[in-house]
Amino acid sequence: MPDLREPIGVGIVGLSARGGWAAGAHLPALSAVDGIELRALAASSEASAQAAGAAYGVPAYTSVEQLAGDENVDLVVVAVKVPRHRELVLPVLEAEVPVLSEWPLAVDLREAEEMERAAGTTRTFVGLQGRSSPAFRWLADLVAEGFVGEVLSATVVASSTEWGTPVSPNMVYTLDRKLGATMLTIPFGHAIDLVTMVVGELREVVATTATRRPQVPLGRTGRVVPMTAEDQIAISGTVAGGAILSVHHRGGAASGAGFSLIIDGTAGRLEITGAEFPHIGPVTVYGTRSGGPLAQLTLPSGYDDYPALAGTAIHTLAHAYAAVRDDLVHGTVLAPDFTHAVKRHRLLDAIARSAATGQRKALRPHDPLAQ
Repeated sequence: MPDLREPIGVGIVGLSARGGWAAGAHLPALSAVDGIELRALAASSEASAQAAGAAYGVPAYTSVEQLAGDENVDLVVVAVKVPRHRELVLPVLEAEVPVLSEWPLAVDLREAEEMERAAGTTRTFVGLQGRSSPAFRWLADLVAEGFVGEVLSATVVASSTEWGTPVSPNMVYTLDRKLGATMLTIPFGHAIDLVTMVVGELREVVATTATRRPQVPLGRTGRVVPMTAEDQIAISGTVAGGAILSVHHRGGAASGAGFSLIIDGTAGRLEITGAEFPHIGPVTVYGTRSGGPLAQLTLPSGYDDYPALAGTAIHTLAHAYAAVRDDLVHGTVLAPDFTHAVKRHRLLDAIARSAATGQRKALRPHDPLAQ
């Protein structure tokens, strides 16, 4: 366990001097949270390591093994593309250093299960930061406390502009279903994680998916590239207690990205809307009880520890890093780990298998999804 008198030292794989998600989100989120700080980084080449080390003023390595071996690093963060997660995570686990991997954890369920097994007793974390969202933690409490009464149904309609609109060369890999960074795993995966956090895990699922645009424009080149990833995903199933959950996620939406969740119950209704992906963007919450008109609800105090970041893409990530810090220092279990990641990968695998076979996929009672 890290020294309680010292901040948690973080080493990031994928922190580049040229910017990117690690520089634009992880670094400012870390800076916002007390008790955790950047201590080192690793890059793919000597030149990029030197440039990033100079830019951020920390030691820079060219291998994840060197990063994990730095005595000042208490947590390794893997913030690179999904296909490289396994090769970078496993050496960190072998060194018995806690690791946080971006979501999706792996390209498929098999790889995710392999990494979970390799973790042993080492603390692990996965980047499903939406679980730390003040708004969704509040929504989970509202439902648990009976705001809508007994939940009867939950309906999600979501859309992404990607997976159908022109794609940049560095994002072409997201069009390949086998590389694990698709609409199903990323925006749908994040969203379904939030929804099940609020209304409960699916007991079984039936799914229909399609790739309506098998070819996508490559930027403004006039050329097209193939797409095997699903750009239409529709699922339904029952959650604990018998409520029906239905979701339709649409790709390449001309109207822009959006998210809507309606929860109907015996005593009321909640409607949640957002213009961006709900795990990083702000949402608006409306509610009604006993047949009254819908009214906007305000997040009560006690949920948001970083109100100055509200409305930014790092808001939930800062809360996630605070949860990781507390888990490492105090031994709590606040942030989702690799076991939770496998649970979510197992649901996505069941959705893919249901869509391929046309059959409803039941989740066995001993399956963690059914707990």
